[in-house]
Amino acid sequence: MKTTKIRKSAKGQYCQGRIPGYCNSNPETVVLAHRNGGGMALKNPDFQAAYLCSGCHSFCDGGWTRSNYSKNEMLVMFYEAIFRTQELLIEKQLLIIKE
Repeated sequence: MKTTKIRKSAKGQYCQGRIPGYCNSNPETVVLAHRNGGGMALKNPDFQAAYLCSGCHSFCDGGWTRSNYSKNEMLVMFYEAIFRTQELLIEKQLLIIKE
């Protein structure tokens, strides 16, 4: 898998998932976690991903099924994390909005 500037930018960032009971708040474990559904052996684009710690990443990758959260609640939390990450990427000029 190709490493991109956006993927590299996740290193040392704060988790944008902030999922109660799962977030470990450890920037050393943060990666760019992609939204599921890209297709067999494919990932969605980097702008459809969030800076997640290992705890939140595990939760969004299926850990929610062993929790008191519903799939819809997990999706809302993950999408909110994507939006917060997009704001950071815009600030870093790694995601450019053309007007």
